[in-house]
Amino acid sequence: MTEHTSHNIEALEAKVDELLALSQRLAEENKNLKAQLQDIKTDRSALVEQKEHVRAQVESMISRLKAMETA
Repeated sequence: MTEHTSHNIEALEAKVDELLALSQRLAEENKNLKAQLQDIKTDRSALVEQKEHVRAQVESMISRLKAMETA
Protein backbone atom coordinates (compact mmCIF):
# COMPACT_ATOMS: atom_id res chain seq x y z
CA MET A 1 0.00 0.00 0.00
CA THR A 2 1.34 3.42 -0.83
CA GLU A 3 1.56 6.29 1.55
CA HIS A 4 -1.06 8.18 -0.49
CA THR A 5 -3.51 5.29 -0.31
CA SER A 6 -2.91 4.90 3.39
CA HIS A 7 -3.58 8.63 3.88
CA ASN A 8 -6.81 8.39 1.85
CA ILE A 9 -7.99 5.46 3.96
CA GLU A 10 -7.24 7.34 7.18
CA ALA A 11 -9.07 10.40 5.85
CA LEU A 12 -12.03 8.22 4.91
CA GLU A 13 -12.04 6.59 8.35
CA ALA A 14 -12.00 10.03 9.97
CA LYS A 15 -14.96 11.14 7.83
CA VAL A 16 -16.87 7.96 8.70
CA ASP A 17 -16.19 8.58 12.40
CA GLU A 18 -17.44 12.16 12.03
CA LEU A 19 -20.58 10.99 10.26
CA LEU A 20 -21.24 8.37 12.93
CA ALA A 21 -20.85 10.97 15.68
CA LEU A 22 -23.14 13.36 13.80
CA SER A 23 -25.68 10.59 13.30
CA GLN A 24 -25.64 9.81 17.02
CA ARG A 25 -26.04 13.50 17.95
CA LEU A 26 -28.93 13.90 15.53
CA ALA A 27 -30.61 10.75 16.81
CA GLU A 28 -30.36 12.05 20.39
CA GLU A 29 -31.63 15.47 19.34
CA ASN A 30 -34.51 13.83 17.47
CA LYS A 31 -35.37 11.78 20.56
CA ASN A 32 -35.37 14.93 22.71
CA LEU A 33 -37.49 16.83 20.21
CA LYS A 34 -40.03 14.00 20.08
CA ALA A 35 -40.23 14.05 23.88
CA GLN A 36 -40.72 17.83 23.84
CA LEU A 37 -43.41 17.49 21.21
CA GLN A 38 -45.23 14.90 23.32
CA ASP A 39 -45.03 17.21 26.36
CA ILE A 40 -46.42 20.09 24.30
CA LYS A 41 -49.25 17.92 22.99
CA THR A 42 -50.09 16.88 26.54
CA ASP A 43 -50.02 20.49 27.73
CA ARG A 44 -52.18 21.58 24.80
CA SER A 45 -54.71 18.88 25.53
CA ALA A 46 -54.92 19.95 29.16
CA LEU A 47 -55.33 23.60 28.13
CA VAL A 48 -58.10 22.76 25.66
CA GLU A 49 -59.90 20.81 28.38
CA GLN A 50 -59.43 23.68 30.84
CA LYS A 51 -60.71 26.18 28.26
CA GLU A 52 -63.84 24.11 27.67
CA HIS A 53 -64.45 23.90 31.41
CA VAL A 54 -64.08 27.68 31.78
CA ARG A 55 -66.33 28.25 28.77
CA ALA A 56 -69.04 26.11 30.37
CA GLN A 57 -68.72 28.05 33.62
CA VAL A 58 -68.99 31.39 31.81
CA GLU A 59 -72.01 30.20 29.81
CA SER A 60 -73.62 29.05 33.05
CA MET A 61 -72.99 32.44 34.66
CA ILE A 62 -74.46 34.23 31.65
CA SER A 63 -77.56 32.04 31.79
CA ARG A 64 -78.00 32.76 35.51
CA LEU A 65 -77.56 36.49 34.90
CA LYS A 66 -80.17 36.43 32.15
CA ALA A 67 -82.52 34.50 34.43
CA MET A 68 -81.99 37.10 37.15
CA GLU A 69 -82.80 39.91 34.68
CA THR A 70 -86.10 38.38 33.68
CA ALA A 71 -87.12 37.45 37.25
